Amino acid sequence: MSRPKVIVYQTASVDGRLTLAPNTLLLYGDPRWEAVAGSSEGVYHRILQAEHPQTILEGSGSFMLEGTPSEPLPAAAGDSAALYEDYLPEEIVHPDGPRFWMTVVDSRGRVRWMYKEFPGEDWLGFYLLVLVSRRTPPEYLAYLHRERIPYLVAGTERVNLPAALDKLAAKLDVRTLVSTAGGKLNGALLRAGLVDEVNLDFFPALIGGADTPSLFDAPALGPEEQPTRLERLSCEPLPDGHVRLRYRIIR
Repeated sequence: MSRPKVIVYQTASVDGRLTLAPNTLLLYGDPRWEAVAGSSEGVYHRILQAEHPQTILEGSGSFMLEGTPSEPLPAAAGDSAALYEDYLPEEIVHPDGPRFWMTVVDSRGRVRWMYKEFPGEDWLGFYLLVLVSRRTPPEYLAYLHRERIPYLVAGTERVNLPAALDKLAAKLDVRTLVSTAGGKLNGALLRAGLVDEVNLDFFPALIGGADTPSLFDAPALGPEEQPTRLERLSCEPLPDGHVRLRYRIIR
């Protein structure tokens, strides 16, 4: 099975910023953001209705600021080798009802999870799935086991995104993935050639800031590398000066 279709979906300022400052969480932002960007209420519902994804992708940085210490975990008991196999409990992966995934890249084992199954009508059937690597601390994998949180192992030093997408397709039948992640993860997807479409809601404000997270915080292009070219699929003016743009990546 081929990898899923990958759509990057973001709300950004006209200059492409995703937050107001480097030290602001993407998912729990500054109230000034809502004043200029508008309410985020209903955004995920719109994504689900428009794109019909089987998974939404986030990075660990959407939940924890860089440098924030994680709550210590007890050491993994016994031989940890078995922890580095994919963990997909049957009753979670194949429930009686529908199953969708909130998939989070967390190879460093940073996040301690409040939810496994996400609350609210918009999230009906969504369950947490973590992407880890062979360098992920065993105590974190043991924690995921104890909490019955599924995970996929992809990559050695860090999560290998192409391998992770292949596993999502082969093991969980994911056909469409929507990334609402921050610029670093979206930039990694871009440089790996994994982005198929970009769906952007621009609001009429300028934020600036050399270190403020932007849509694609990818490594700089090399002398022989070319910009990723786009084909416009739609352009929709919205109230209050917002504009919704949709592009397809030209291969």
